[in-house]
Amino acid sequence: MKRRVVVTGIGLVSPLGTGTEKTWEGLVNGRSGIGLITRFDASAFASQVAGEVKDFDAGVYFEKKQARNLDLFVQFAIAAADMAVQDSGLAIDEEEAPRRGVITGCGMGGMPTIEEYHGVYLKKGPRRITPFFIPRVIPNMPSGHISMRFNAKGPNLALSTACAAGTHAVGEAFRHIVHGDCDVVISGGTESVICPLAVGGFSSMKALSVRNDSPATASRPFDRDRDGFVIGEGSGMLILEELEHARSRGARIYAEIVGYGLSSDAYHIAAPPENGEGAARCMAMALRDAGMAAEEIDYINAHGTSTPLNDRCETLAIKTVFGAHAAKLCISSTKSMTGHLLGGSGGLEAAFVALTIHHGLIPPTMNLDHPDSACDLDYVPNCARERQVGVAMSNSFGFGGTNAVIIMRQFTD
Repeated sequence: MKRRVVVTGIGLVSPLGTGTEKTWEGLVNGRSGIGLITRFDASAFASQVAGEVKDFDAGVYFEKKQARNLDLFVQFAIAAADMAVQDSGLAIDEEEAPRRGVITGCGMGGMPTIEEYHGVYLKKGPRRITPFFIPRVIPNMPSGHISMRFNAKGPNLALSTACAAGTHAVGEAFRHIVHGDCDVVISGGTESVICPLAVGGFSSMKALSVRNDSPATASRPFDRDRDGFVIGEGSGMLILEELEHARSRGARIYAEIVGYGLSSDAYHIAAPPENGEGAARCMAMALRDAGMAAEEIDYINAHGTSTPLNDRCETLAIKTVFGAHAAKLCISSTKSMTGHLLGGSGGLEAAFVALTIHHGLIPPTMNLDHPDSACDLDYVPNCARERQVGVAMSNSFGFGGTNAVIIMRQFTD
């Protein structure tokens, strides 16, 4: 009999606020977490807007010395994991430690630290590079620190698959539990690269919105006037747990994870194929894994980046997979409020899907004022919608043509 996997804890650090309740409240009320960049002087950059985490207090989670030696993407992940573990009621247990894993995703690692210490090297020479430089920047530090913090001695992985990394992490955690490798996994995504190199690099690709005069409306997925994504930062972490293990300790269950798909476009380093073929195969794979028909899906948390190509191609992919049922789906892009957390987005949005199912409340797509004629589905524009969601899907697609999809459903015995 296939082992069942449920979500029993959620922790969020996002541009909408630090903490799950603050983020969720902002999300369903359509509040924007996007503003002008304050992390550095962006006046010379084409894009000057970002979804920064504004209220994060490292002192709540770390001693001052420890915080100095952790890049923000690691701090955000540990904080979100701490919240998720507390939310789940999991206790640190030496006997169970080998059956607890950590799988995280991020796209770019500690780029701000790389920038900082490249400057130190140029000005002061190699002897002034901190011995913590490498441990601050490598992408597996979130999973390493989380495993040490919570004595998780089981599978420990860090995935770096661009903007699909967080969803891949949750999907792989799901599979490790299904296959019996462990009973509990702390999983999700994290990212923090609001720094000159990253903003400059994405700007040079013409990927970012340049709606600098109106930051709150800069991210406008599926709108005809969209002009690029808005870079964001933060972390979303979930506690995934084998069902009987969760039942044995009386855990609250947000939702059940039932399907996972992954695919490659094998097409282009940064653009999806015009027909969305790779994304369509990925959604179809997740449905097969879940043993579900397309008609059973009620809601999709779209990748929905607010770029001209993604939104049109994702819409085509949804139509390919769902046929006539596509018109009956509720679809939203929460990136309209958080910006795009890159490798962290899948963890955040997986949490949003679990919360949507749990609360029976679908977050809106904000700033959808003039729908693109090629994006003609129900994107829940500008206002949250009360609806019981039995089954939901979360899409993530990344540079390099890598795709990830997970499916959750309302938990029933």
